[in-house]
Amino acid sequence: MKTYIFSSIFLMLSLFSNTHLEAQQLNSSKNNYVLLTKKVAQLQPIILTAEALKAEDGESFGDFQVIICGREIGDITDSEKMDPFIEKAEKAGVQLIACGFSLNKFKIDKTKVPKKMKIVENGILHNFQLQKKGYKSISL
Repeated sequence: MKTYIFSSIFLMLSLFSNTHLEAQQLNSSKNNYVLLTKKVAQLQPIILTAEALKAEDGESFGDFQVIICGREIGDITDSEKMDPFIEKAEKAGVQLIACGFSLNKFKIDKTKVPKKMKIVENGILHNFQLQKKGYKSISL
């Protein structure tokens, strides 16, 4: 009876362990990145980094997302500041994302967020969800 129980437990652990490994292997063909920043001014070096990684990774370069959150989230509504970054981000294959939680907390009108930016409900949660999918992550 003990052998049967131990064998069953071992079999279940083996199945769950292999499933996790397979999921990681599926994501390993592309290098995906997510970056959380609190300052619009940091977009310049972030986009330059994305361009360098794209050149370095070649065909294995995947998705690159930048989540903007925090106290200075209102800067994204300043078209004079944001338009050059949006243009550079598009060329570099970088997706700019606004944290909806920060927009709400600091009472920023969501209609003034540039149309080319995606808004997620919670930027920190979005970051963790991407990390669970195998994205490489850093916060500035």
